[in-house]
Amino acid sequence: MKKWMDRLRQTKASATAPLFMTTGGSQPIWTPRQYDTLAEEGYQKNIVVYRCVSLISRGVASVPWQLYEKDRLLTRHPLLQLLQNPNPQQGLPRFMEALISYLLLAGNVYIEAVMAEGEPFELYLLRPDRVRVVPGRTGIPEAYEYTLNGRSVRIPVDPLNGKSRLLHLRTFHPLHDWYGMSPIEAAAHAIDQHNAVAGHNLSLLQNGGRPTGALEVKLPYGTQLTEEQRARLRKELQDTYEGARNAGRVMLLEGDFVWKEMGLSLKDLDFIEGKNLSAREIAQVYGVPPMLVGVPGDATFANYKEARYHLWEDTILPHLEMIKNELTHWLTPFFGSHLRLDYDTESISALAPKREALWGKIANASFLTCNEKRALVGYPPLGQESGDRIEESGLLS
Repeated sequence: MKKWMDRLRQTKASATAPLFMTTGGSQPIWTPRQYDTLAEEGYQKNIVVYRCVSLISRGVASVPWQLYEKDRLLTRHPLLQLLQNPNPQQGLPRFMEALISYLLLAGNVYIEAVMAEGEPFELYLLRPDRVRVVPGRTGIPEAYEYTLNGRSVRIPVDPLNGKSRLLHLRTFHPLHDWYGMSPIEAAAHAIDQHNAVAGHNLSLLQNGGRPTGALEVKLPYGTQLTEEQRARLRKELQDTYEGARNAGRVMLLEGDFVWKEMGLSLKDLDFIEGKNLSAREIAQVYGVPPMLVGVPGDATFANYKEARYHLWEDTILPHLEMIKNELTHWLTPFFGSHLRLDYDTESISALAPKREALWGKIANASFLTCNEKRALVGYPPLGQESGDRIEESGLLS
């Protein structure tokens, strides 16, 4: 049996698998773009990216998780205890918030399971820029290499089934085989534009709210200021009128001096609209309705409720589905078969209108029996006689 498994490990590969090795051999491959640069310019310096990531990650973190054995809901299980307390420093909400934040900033998430007697008893998130993928001969990673302060540790991957105590979650990348693409890369131009406008406004405020200009000196024909006079005049203007501390001072010019504005006005540059446009583009990349990140619009209560609903329906729920499927595929086999993870959609207040509409349709369906209606909304059946009759009764009758 062992020899057969060894032969299978050596021969298991797709026709294109050997080509993956040409991208780096058995050496770790670096991520396409530097994570620290993306995080600093996109997240730490841009309020729109920060708001989008916070909305999505905190939404994901607020949803309770459930464990099923086949179709039976479990209330106590070692896997549930692990999820509720992944490690001594994080509970489930903080763990999920950090997981989604890494995914939205780097496009890659790495979860390491600390094992004891064949079962995980702690889960840790690894910083994406410290993990490198070691390509494998079968088209799946051979290992993951974690590097910190010049020291590296390799976490191996089973070449047969790809199992490892490290889980790599990634977004789709059209040009890379091993890493996901950060949403910040798609929004890079909009983020740069938004940051540039914010930087210009700050510089303008620091200059007393005045755009750049030129001081024109009218002198007799054929004469000009000496270098000493120019230096003294420039220094007096800098000391007296430049900077935020000199804002509001009235410029006093003697003789034939004329001040001419050289910078464009805010109206000419249309900075406000340009800033809102770049903010809207960033929000679109992350799948967040622009209204929720402060872009001016029809901010009525009804529209705000609709925007929250679409944020959950179009963005947060797909992230939850991805996490559910990946954790079920990776984590549950350590604890046995027939286990599956799920999340509780009933606890999501933003989806209440959808649930109310569904319940109304079921309640008014005259062609369904009471037990069929109760099954559709997750309630156990009633007695055989009363539950199997088609009648216009309530769901709980």
